[in-house]
Amino acid sequence: MSSFFTDLALQYIDGEWRPGKGSWDIIDFNPYDGEKLASITVATAGEVDQAYRAAERAQRGWADTNPYERRAVLEKALRTVEEREAEIAEAIVAELGGTRAVAAFELRLAKEFLRESVQLSLRPTGQILPSPAEGRENHVYRVPVGVVGVISPFNFPFLLSLKSVAPALALGNAVVLKPHQNAPVCGGTLPARIFEEAGLPPGLLNVVVTDIAEIGDALLEHPAPRLISFTGSDRTGRHVATVCASHLKRTVLELAGNSALIVLDDADVDYAVDAAAFSRYVHQGQVCMAANRILLDRAIEEEFTEKFVAKVASLRVGDPADPATHIGPLINSSHAEAVCKLVDRTVEAGATALLHGRADGNLVSPSVLTGIPAGAPVLHEEVFGPVALLLPFDGEDEAVRIANDTPYGLSGAVHTANVERGVRVGRRIHTGMIHINDATVHDEPVVPFGGEKNSGLGRLNGDAALDVFTTQKWISVQHDRSRFPG
Repeated sequence: MSSFFTDLALQYIDGEWRPGKGSWDIIDFNPYDGEKLASITVATAGEVDQAYRAAERAQRGWADTNPYERRAVLEKALRTVEEREAEIAEAIVAELGGTRAVAAFELRLAKEFLRESVQLSLRPTGQILPSPAEGRENHVYRVPVGVVGVISPFNFPFLLSLKSVAPALALGNAVVLKPHQNAPVCGGTLPARIFEEAGLPPGLLNVVVTDIAEIGDALLEHPAPRLISFTGSDRTGRHVATVCASHLKRTVLELAGNSALIVLDDADVDYAVDAAAFSRYVHQGQVCMAANRILLDRAIEEEFTEKFVAKVASLRVGDPADPATHIGPLINSSHAEAVCKLVDRTVEAGATALLHGRADGNLVSPSVLTGIPAGAPVLHEEVFGPVALLLPFDGEDEAVRIANDTPYGLSGAVHTANVERGVRVGRRIHTGMIHINDATVHDEPVVPFGGEKNSGLGRLNGDAALDVFTTQKWISVQHDRSRFPG
């Protein structure tokens, strides 16, 4: 596996694999055992400029390419992923600490999104609209936005890079991708290698592995990209939005969450326990859609709590390469330390720890907290780790009030025996997505994915991706002679 990472520990600019020219290296570690996977010399602002200029040059011809030819490249990329699936899964486990189940989940979705992008190549259509002027036709075309900058996160990086890269390319754009420093291969150079092997012409996908400490805001301020697609924290997302707005660039922002999973009094408690455990602890809780808060009607609170604590206590924490492991390591030591300190502070403030997670290196065992004091910071922020908060409520109205008492609005779930009741409650929750009798963690290639409030701007997937990665152009045709005043 080490040669896999070292072979991809380079920048990919204008179809060339080359070392960065920065003065320092990003070290890619295995978060479970600390093994050094690769060392990548960072790209400079000059290399970011080279990547964007290459994208500009290549995009003009790509936009004019027959969409069936673009589709063929996406089809080859999908076949490449299918052929190398086992190798990619190993990389996800090694670089991200993802369990075998998480790697399989990410790869299944990545393939589905590539399949959707294959179809997306042929989806842009034009219109001919009427005009009040005699003899005039109005033609409306969908055209690529041009050059797209993509900044992807460390959690599910292979999938979340492809979610923007694949549709952008399918629709005739060129891309400069900056992966997260903790996922430079799975989130950056691996997708580049896949598209290279699929026959994507040079310059259309460029990958710069770098850091804001080296390049500042060069990735955002450069004149070439007309759209920035960012997935990450709301704090960084605000900065991205501010810089892009000052340069009149479009953005699509997929940001943090503080989702609530609501269990009503008529819910199937055993099923809700399973859904809640998955929603909170999948990928160690490092998921923006994770159920930070589990809201329990007092009628089922005791039964649910007893069964949920037993379920969580049975989750195996350890080596993500072991198929029996449920919870692997957090991405790095500073993150593991921050999660543990958050739990300790909440308990010191008066909460009760039904399970109190502890750190062993980057491994953090799960916590379950109840009796959280009103106004505790943990109730209103994203907890990116294996920590569940159990909150009781009396009736639907209080459940809705608690669920909405957060600056975020990404996902959520409602469990009930009455689907219509679940939909009624779900419509009152201020989120971009809500799931009835299911987990809070879902993504599908044809549905609009995105959040409200501090959870982001815009939507991805399906027709929403068509709106994001293309723009509309009006061309009028005057068949008769216009009459001008004066």
